[in-house]
Amino acid sequence: MDDVARARAQVEISSVEEGAEGQAVKFEEGFTAKTIVGALFVGFIMLPGALYLGLVAGQGLGPAAEWVTIVLFAEVMRRSFLPMKRQEVYILYYVAAMLSNVVLADRGISGGPFGYLIWNQYFRTAPQAGMIAKEIPNWVVPPAGSAALTERTFLNMAWAVPILLLVTNEILGRLNWMSMGYMLFRATSDVERLPFPMAPVAASGATALAEAATKEESWRWKVFSIGTVIGMVFGFFYVAIPVFTGVVFGTALTLIPIPFFDLNNNTDSILHGALACVSGDLGKLLAGFVIPYPIVAGGALGAILARVFPMPNILYAVGAYGNGSNGGWTRGMDCILTRQVTDIKFWLSIGIGLQIAIAIIGLGAVVKAMMDMKKEMANRGGRRELPKGRGDINILIPLVVWIMVTIFYICLTQYLLALDGHAGQFPWWLLIFFGLIFTPLNSFVSARMMGLTGSGVTFPFLIQATVMKSGYPHVDIWYAPIPLNDYGPLAQKFREVELTGTKFGSIVKTEFFVLPIFLLSSFIFWAFFWHTTAIPSSQQPYAQKFWPLVATFQAMFQTINKPNGPKWVLEGINVSRIAAGTVVGLALYGIMYAFRVPVLFYYGFIGGTSAWPGDAVMTFIGAWLGKRFFEKRFGIDQWRMYSPVLLAGFSCGTGLIAMAAIALALIAKSINYLPF
Repeated sequence: MDDVARARAQVEISSVEEGAEGQAVKFEEGFTAKTIVGALFVGFIMLPGALYLGLVAGQGLGPAAEWVTIVLFAEVMRRSFLPMKRQEVYILYYVAAMLSNVVLADRGISGGPFGYLIWNQYFRTAPQAGMIAKEIPNWVVPPAGSAALTERTFLNMAWAVPILLLVTNEILGRLNWMSMGYMLFRATSDVERLPFPMAPVAASGATALAEAATKEESWRWKVFSIGTVIGMVFGFFYVAIPVFTGVVFGTALTLIPIPFFDLNNNTDSILHGALACVSGDLGKLLAGFVIPYPIVAGGALGAILARVFPMPNILYAVGAYGNGSNGGWTRGMDCILTRQVTDIKFWLSIGIGLQIAIAIIGLGAVVKAMMDMKKEMANRGGRRELPKGRGDINILIPLVVWIMVTIFYICLTQYLLALDGHAGQFPWWLLIFFGLIFTPLNSFVSARMMGLTGSGVTFPFLIQATVMKSGYPHVDIWYAPIPLNDYGPLAQKFREVELTGTKFGSIVKTEFFVLPIFLLSSFIFWAFFWHTTAIPSSQQPYAQKFWPLVATFQAMFQTINKPNGPKWVLEGINVSRIAAGTVVGLALYGIMYAFRVPVLFYYGFIGGTSAWPGDAVMTFIGAWLGKRFFEKRFGIDQWRMYSPVLLAGFSCGTGLIAMAAIALALIAKSINYLPF
């Protein structure tokens, strides 16, 4: 466990170095008048741009929304002789990040929560929906042919219930994630003291930009600037050229393939069912500078053995991947299709079992950590105090809030199903299991993985498989607010807040101040765009091209619980394979523990079995360069301070060049339509 101890020690180092030089973090309020103005700017200036960009080009503003906003405001405040504190910069970053979260990524929908309603109105009237369109509940979207849809307006009473449910979900969703996220943070950061390797990235960026606004710039701004330049150069080739050429010439020129170089067609004769891909994303390499080396090494080894060689060949030979006649893997499939097929045929169930093993190990680790903490407090003659001024509350408060909101969601789901005449047909026990058992368990596993590796875990197709096995045959279940969520990444969010010295209360104030702004601006701009022209239309080329395709897949997924629906998802959930994955995961842990293999290597190895090999290898290259070259060049402690700031600057640079490319592309698109 020496590597875990070193990682935990690094947590203490990070907490100090993120404050004033050589001093511990001083917690201050980040929600101020400056951040209020910033929230209004994001909500009413940047949100419509994100909305339109998603419909036209199929992508949100991404990191550009975060870094461009804080760079702009930091510069304006500096020139106004009102430099922003680190806490204010981070809250502004936090607000902009809320905008950059794409609502429905596969549909290119950004611009706030009302994008859901725009998509639902399209799907209900789309020919791809077929007969299931009649089964979509009116509490989701008004019926086809109603004035609310034909006149393209939200100002109709038919929208009252859908909008009420949307607003309710936005409010309760925030209460739920803040409550569970805070409890997970306390368990993984305060009790286990996990390192959260990616948390210092945002914290370091906020600190660097705050220092740049003063006359006392330190090494952070220099390192941040170097990362920004690297990000701008890389972003020019990786993002700018494809975006601009795609709009101007109709075909995107990708000098660096996105998301990776796909080599499957060159290797499928010798690597059966393998994911032969090589990432060209420099950001993955820089992430390797930050993540602990044993995790990255384990992840690369796990990805190669499980997804490249030899496991794919062995599994294909024994028939685990099936064949072309039964929907299995065949030669000629690219990496993405190969992953979909092999996940369904084998890896989905194994992955669930491996995550169960991690949950068991994690629960044991938390119990041990709590026992050690109890002994430590007994030896010291008192309890260990939490950081002063951080804004902590009694843990029972978020626990009660989360339980009450979850129970409300369980009851609301059954009530909405009852409105459609299906009262009691969907099992209560499944909702209780998802809400009160699986969600906290899965969130805890994900939080531990975020704390150790910087990435969480997912269980794909779990809802689909569960609904199929339940025997419930109606469409309304796909729109019901089933309380199944992963709150693990929110533990890292609280760690970011802590590293910047921002009081936790600032986050609560920000969330509930920004919520009405985003709801109002989302309502105004979606209503305006929808009323002026149908969505999708020829004015939104991405939506016009891809929405029908996405609607086809959604219609297919919403019929898998029908008596004559496709049953391919059911193959992905196999109890015996889940049990085997659990046993293998626990056995691997025992073997590695016996041979004194670093436990972080084990977590990386398990995570690598579900990772893209190209990404894992690229991250390993970065970790190897950091360990073998940069640590020797700058010293271990100095390099650990530099690396997260460098990565933050890289993200900023990539975002800036992406914003510039998108702006030029939109200008070019507008000129193309001019008659002269």
